[in-house]
Amino acid sequence: MSRLKSLLFDVDGTLADTEDIHRKAFNAAFSGAGLDWDWDRALYHQLLEVTGGRERIRYYLDRFLPGFVRPADLDGFIAGLHRDKTEHYVGMLEKGHVPLRPGVERLMQDARVRGLRLAIVTTTTPANVTSLLTHSFAADTSGWFDVIAAGDVVPHKKPAADIYDYALRETGLAPEECLAFEDSVNGLRSALSAGVDTLITLNRFTADHDFSGAAAVLDHLGEPGNPCRLITGDLDPNGVVETDYLLRLHAHCQGQRARLQRD
Repeated sequence: MSRLKSLLFDVDGTLADTEDIHRKAFNAAFSGAGLDWDWDRALYHQLLEVTGGRERIRYYLDRFLPGFVRPADLDGFIAGLHRDKTEHYVGMLEKGHVPLRPGVERLMQDARVRGLRLAIVTTTTPANVTSLLTHSFAADTSGWFDVIAAGDVVPHKKPAADIYDYALRETGLAPEECLAFEDSVNGLRSALSAGVDTLITLNRFTADHDFSGAAAVLDHLGEPGNPCRLITGDLDPNGVVETDYLLRLHAHCQGQRARLQRD
């Protein structure tokens, strides 16, 4: 069996509860452009089925505003809205509005001490990732990540496997040497399509997703005094996800796969 060598982290909803901040940033961009669009939480829940900010705006127009008079340069119009949205979002991060989810920084620190490599695997804008790493972590994360795979470095966003395939190529690792951390069904499908076993941490936008195929589904990664809860899976972290638990989970997934191949 292959040894676990690297942890691959999604960003939005996985490292931090960013989705509602994104929603507010979209609304600020719409208002700044003189548009009366308002994405409330119920609507945004639906829009999150589409990965990527520009793609989400286009889907909104197609699905909810078919009568909207589209400018001649629709691509440029959408890109401008998304650029303004990113500026609003980064500004919110810089003001410290987005704390990390429980256990994220603790686990990364522990994994690095134990010799595991780290990578970011997301299709959010690179500026969003940089700002989160700069302003939401207590420690200086410079040099923590082998690769930050983000944005439009691949042609197809999650649930396509492209971004994971890219990260694996950049790190020189095989899928069976990695474990992914995701929060959504699109992220899970992306990772599994690339052959990477995946641990899910739910958030309020993804609690109703079907996570069949995940190695484990938790409410978060846990902290001393704030234990996590196993929702589905064979191995319970007993309140706190630590590197030893990830090694056992990875080995368990490898064993299951070997048994299936024998059968």
